[in-house]
Formats: sequence, C-alpha cells, structure tokens
Amino acid sequence: MPKLIELKDGVAKGVEDPFTNLADDQDLAEGDVIVSLARFQADGERLLSEGRRVGVRLQAGEQVEALVYDLPRLAVVALEFPKYRDGRAYTNGRLLRDRFHFRGEVRAVGEVLREQAGFMVRVGFNTFEPADDASANEWQAAVHRYRHVYQRAADGRIPVFGERAFAERGA
Repeated sequence: MPKLIELKDGVAKGVEDPFTNLADDQDLAEGDVIVSLARFQADGERLLSEGRRVGVRLQAGEQVEALVYDLPRLAVVALEFPKYRDGRAYTNGRLLRDRFHFRGEVRAVGEVLREQAGFMVRVGFNTFEPADDASANEWQAAVHRYRHVYQRAADGRIPVFGERAFAERGA
C-alpha cells in the first residue's frame, strides 16, 4: 500500500489510503477502488451501482474530458506523472478544478517529487503518492516554500500584483 499524503486546509499529513488500486487484469476487490480509464469505461457503471467509492487513474496521454459526465459520481481522479518532467498531469489537474469544477480528490501518482508540491497544489492536487520517502512535514514545507505567486491558479492565492494593490489601498 503506497504512502499517501493529504493536503487539507494548508496542512499536509500522512493518511491511510482507503482505495485499492486495481490493474486491468486483476479481479475486482471489495470496497473502494481506483481503476484505469479503460476499465472504468467497461465496468464503471457496475462499480458505481454497487455503492462503492470509485476513482479513475488517467495516464499522461489520456484526456480528462473522457470523464466529464461521470465526474460528479467519482471520488478520486488519480493523474499519473510518468516522469517528473512530464507536465501533462498539471494540465489535467487544472482542467478538473477550473473548467469541470471537480471537488473530489485529485491525486498525483507516479514520479511524484516534493520539489513539485507547490506547483501541484496550485493547479488543484490535494493528495500525493510520493515517489521517495518524504514525510508529510517535508511536503508541508515544500508546499509553503514560496511566499509570493505571480499568477492566479486553482489554489486561489492572491498574486503579488494583487497583494501590492491591496497594500497601496490600505496605506
């Protein structure tokens, strides 16, 4: 069972993963599951009708738009980073939060490094399966490493130009 770090209200903590990740060739397990997009397209209706929480794991080349109509019924969308330098999951995370208004868990999986934490949070990720043995405290520090941001994003932080304008009005 991979270690899972959850970020809630700006605080990172290690949590137990309530989901079972199923490969396409595995038999269905009891309880909450995360399945591939292909398996969800084949078995998703059945899984959801059984009353369990269901998540879908998207590979880097798969489009989040394939889940649009099912998003309100999904508990998790796990976005894979096949390599730390592959940024396609950032785009899918941002689309989930901003365009499709997904309020469930957006999980970073694969080659997930704490150096990416701040960027992942900015686009909407809220849980992480770290590729290394980084602790929740180390993730917390990485998320809050930079005080200022320079553009708007899914995390709702005020960009530095907005802070400056607020300070000038208040002075």
